[in-house]
Amino acid sequence: MVERVTTFKFLSTYCWTVNTTSVVKKAEQRLYFLRMLRKTNMSYQLLVSFYHCSVESIISYGILVWYAGCTVADKKTLQRVINTAQRITGAQLPSLEDIYSSRIIRQARNIIKDTTLWKTLSVS
Repeated sequence: MVERVTTFKFLSTYCWTVNTTSVVKKAEQRLYFLRMLRKTNMSYQLLVSFYHCSVESIISYGILVWYAGCTVADKKTLQRVINTAQRITGAQLPSLEDIYSSRIIRQARNIIKDTTLWKTLSVS
């Protein structure tokens, strides 16, 4: 008997809307710590470093997989987290679209640099 489920987790990623909800929840928890660090008058460079390590890393995990299938509303929800982090740090942070674009370009460059792929294609 096969059990019907409404969502499932595959490679640490849920379906897009559930994934977005989960990511936003985790990111908002990290924003609390970012706010606490700001209250200690920490420099904005350290606040931005903390953001990149603890918040952006959560937002960008698996972005190459889920971004294209994400709804506009989900993208706005994720961008709202980034906008909140901008207000907290006082620095300009890359938008969700910029994060996706830079990751996809980096991945494409890595694929192009992979000589094993080219050797396999040339043998065929």
